[in-house]
Amino acid sequence: MTEISQRLESVRRRIESAALRAGRDPSEITLVGVSKKIASSKVADALDAGLDHVGENYVQEAVAKIAELRASRSDPVSGSPVWHFIGQLQRNKARHVATHFDVVETVDRVALGAELDKRAGAAGRRLEILLQVDLSGERTKGGIEPGGLKELLAISQDWAHLQVTGLMTIPAPATEPEANRLPFRALRELRDTLSGTPGGGKLSKLSMGMSGDFEVAVEEGATIVRVGTGIFGLRDSPT
Repeated sequence: MTEISQRLESVRRRIESAALRAGRDPSEITLVGVSKKIASSKVADALDAGLDHVGENYVQEAVAKIAELRASRSDPVSGSPVWHFIGQLQRNKARHVATHFDVVETVDRVALGAELDKRAGAAGRRLEILLQVDLSGERTKGGIEPGGLKELLAISQDWAHLQVTGLMTIPAPATEPEANRLPFRALRELRDTLSGTPGGGKLSKLSMGMSGDFEVAVEEGATIVRVGTGIFGLRDSPT
């Protein structure tokens, strides 16, 4: 086994243990390997080890990496992962994201959603969307405040080429995983309170938890965890 495949297996075992502690089915949790500033060769190693969802933060880096991986792999169709965009997104990059990604986890405003809908339609595609919620008050990370989520969700029902399936959050940095239990729980409870509102019944997914705290997130109901260094190790120097 390669070092990356060993890390990947370790993360999967930890997800399984956390799910079982919470009385959950481990198969309910999707592991997204975050490959920000990770060389394509390392991503290919993870794909060969069975990773099937990959997340990227930066549009330019991601587009080049996706193209390189598709060109280099022997069976790019069956071997292609589901690509998640998990970084902050400006409207002028929406065309590239709508073309190259399958899931966008960071929609936090009407204008961005409308632009993605337009671009996805032009590309003949339908994108899965998560609405990012700011539960920490860190505006630099993006996310809509909880009070505005109901309105954004209602408006999103008019986006013909986007399917809103859940919520996503990035808590404030913490030295201990337990420190993020409350925001993870808050996102789950927020999702539950929206169940009777327009679009709320379709919010089956919760993307929360990263390398340092994904086990707590799974215990609190995460269906998607985003793990970078836990799989790939330290990031490579940017090119």
